[in-house]
Amino acid sequence: MQLLRSKYWIDYELIDSGGFEKLERFGKYIIQRPEPQAVWRKSLPEAEWERRADATFKKDKKGDISKDGNDRGVWIQKKHMPDQWYIDYHYKGMKLRFRLGLTSFKHVGIFPEQSENWNYIYDTISGLEVSEPKVLNLFAYTGGASIAAKSAGADVAHVDSVRQVITWSRENMEASGLDNIRWIVEDALKFSQREVKRGKKYNGIILDPPAYGRGPDGEKWILEDNIAELMSLCQGLLENNNSFLILNLYSMGFSAVIAQNLIKDYFPDATDCEFGELVIPEQSGKELPLSIYARFRK
Repeated sequence: MQLLRSKYWIDYELIDSGGFEKLERFGKYIIQRPEPQAVWRKSLPEAEWERRADATFKKDKKGDISKDGNDRGVWIQKKHMPDQWYIDYHYKGMKLRFRLGLTSFKHVGIFPEQSENWNYIYDTISGLEVSEPKVLNLFAYTGGASIAAKSAGADVAHVDSVRQVITWSRENMEASGLDNIRWIVEDALKFSQREVKRGKKYNGIILDPPAYGRGPDGEKWILEDNIAELMSLCQGLLENNNSFLILNLYSMGFSAVIAQNLIKDYFPDATDCEFGELVIPEQSGKELPLSIYARFRK
């Protein structure tokens, strides 16, 4: 099992974590928001967090966490803090630009730990012996993986169930100087079922399913109930050669071994398989684990 650490960020930094919160810098702005994995004590004093944070997320009074794992609440902003701003990420020939925003679910539009997967996508696609490899990104959110694949020359299908998120993804594509990603507002499971029936094949599949979710027509997604069927569908969609797959999981009830076992079960001939955790180091030397992953190429 490997711990993958984000190494190439200039516009992002984890300053401190603890007390179920994290203090992060995105570009020139610093935000404070909940982090359920940060069960240890903060390294910096509370007064320093308050002094440095340009925006702080406050959960609703009930303190409830929704079934999809997202905290509801509001941002308390200092006067100079905008609602939206941009940051950049560069790796080799990949130059990505993201529009960030303060949402009512504590998120800002990217998951910085995913940069290690973006690098893997860029390197893998650049090395495939296919002129324009086809890549499918399911549960694609604001499109970090999609624009990483596009920047490497892939033909990308980006699937997400929320139209507003698709619009946000398009903004990121255009800000990155890219075009021609195929946007699909669809339930990931239903789309995959239809693609199998159509006999479609992809050189790359990227899966980032939530613990819970809803499709555009109210379709229910529960990770432990539906992941096996989705992996089976991906087995039928992935090319046998010159291909890769990334499975990323944020559910706190899952381990990296589960992700590895799913790969072994549905892709027994997979080579160059990796699995582990995506972590971000902070200034104090601690490391914050944020998701688990398994990936392979063949």
